[in-house]
Amino acid sequence: MDIKHVKDYIYWLYYQYLLITCSYVLEPWERSMFHTITVTVFAMVVYTAYVFVPIHIRLAFEFFSQLFEGQPESTVS
Repeated sequence: MDIKHVKDYIYWLYYQYLLITCSYVLEPWERSMFHTITVTVFAMVVYTAYVFVPIHIRLAFEFFSQLFEGQPESTVS
């Protein structure tokens, strides 16, 4: 794949994004605000998933491993 095809594909994806979100009917300053808000929300979702999903997966793993183990380990020896 050469650079021209990649460039055309990126333009096509951006055009699809404009059509799906109906942002092509917005004025330029409205479109800029819409894109800024959209990118900010997306970044916040990605950051939250990056920070909290591993913690929840670890806690779920610990819970189910104790559940299927039978007897929990005693901390007092």
